[in-house]
Amino acid sequence: MPIARMAFSAALLCALLGGCGGHADGPAPDSTAAVSVVTLQTAPVRLTRTLPGRTSAFLVAEVRPQVSGVIRRRLFTEGSDVRAGQVLFDLDDSLYSANLDSSRAALRRAEATAVAARLAASRSAELVKVDAVSQQDHEATIAALGQAEADVAAARAAVASGEVNLAYAHIAAPISGRIGKSSVTAGALVTAGQAAALATIQQLDPLYVEVEQSSSEWLPLKRLIDSGRARAARAEAPAKIFLEDGSAYAHDGRFQFADVSVDPATGNFLLRAVVPNPQLVLLPGMYVRAELDEGVLTAGLLVPQQGITRDPKGDASALLVGRDGKVEARTVRISRAIGDRWLVEEGLLAGDRVIVEGLQKIEPGMAVEATEFRPAAQGDAPATAASAASAASTASAAGR
Repeated sequence: MPIARMAFSAALLCALLGGCGGHADGPAPDSTAAVSVVTLQTAPVRLTRTLPGRTSAFLVAEVRPQVSGVIRRRLFTEGSDVRAGQVLFDLDDSLYSANLDSSRAALRRAEATAVAARLAASRSAELVKVDAVSQQDHEATIAALGQAEADVAAARAAVASGEVNLAYAHIAAPISGRIGKSSVTAGALVTAGQAAALATIQQLDPLYVEVEQSSSEWLPLKRLIDSGRARAARAEAPAKIFLEDGSAYAHDGRFQFADVSVDPATGNFLLRAVVPNPQLVLLPGMYVRAELDEGVLTAGLLVPQQGITRDPKGDASALLVGRDGKVEARTVRISRAIGDRWLVEEGLLAGDRVIVEGLQKIEPGMAVEATEFRPAAQGDAPATAASAASAASTASAAGR
């Protein structure tokens, strides 16, 4: 037993001294942490903004009567497509037809009176030359002719008005599009200029997509464009639309205009895009998201998102490898995400080496061994899996 205790004590002492094989003569050599870095470079960056919004009809027309009357029949199917000029409602037009006949009769009477006045004026013009009539009588004849011709013009205007009223008794579609439900039925009395619409027609192809952008987001872009650091998006720039389920819409729209005033209640202003809608997938009032092209930043600086960290206050920072090979902390300011990278506004320069891998084992001032980061190619995963399978097979054979 004493011999066993002595052997155990020797083994314990040997372990505390770092081994008994002659390796406890000095400390282990210092090891340099390996990290992966991305060397930043400036390049043109296309600026886009994705904003929520809703769709609205390209054209909207509320069908209202322009004359009063009783609806005799409805000539369309609710929810169907109608064309401009198609008759939608027929009113009882007997009164308007009678008024038109009366106006036409008054026109014929005025035209007959005008013929007689014209002949009288012609005779008076010959007689006044030989002093057969007085100058006063001749002037009265000329005035009667003018009055008769004015009566003809008034009668013709009354006929035209009667024709218009008779046409208005047959209420037609002002635009082509899809018509909604009817608010009246046959036998209902409608009046000219009434507030309630008989039906509403909406043109659905193309369609408007209207979104709102904050003026606080627009101001930095305006400064970039004014300073020459960015080029504004061209007129009618493309707009990519995403549906409310997150899927991309099949047809790209085009930017139409930005409103010239800011809503004081929200601080936003309206942006509008025109979107084709041949299959009528979009309906007015649907929620969508629009990705709009804002312009091109001529010399943008992008940094991978994994290279940026934030403190509890929300301030962003990055760890870099300096020229002396040591880790350096840098406070940065970023503006927006573009894909899987951040657009840098301040704090980083072209040529900086930002650490993107190995961040957990380093701290500022530590010497590191940096290698350029290379994203894994899409074909690497199958190769890695095959290598792992081969290694497992080899290990199994060795075990056997």
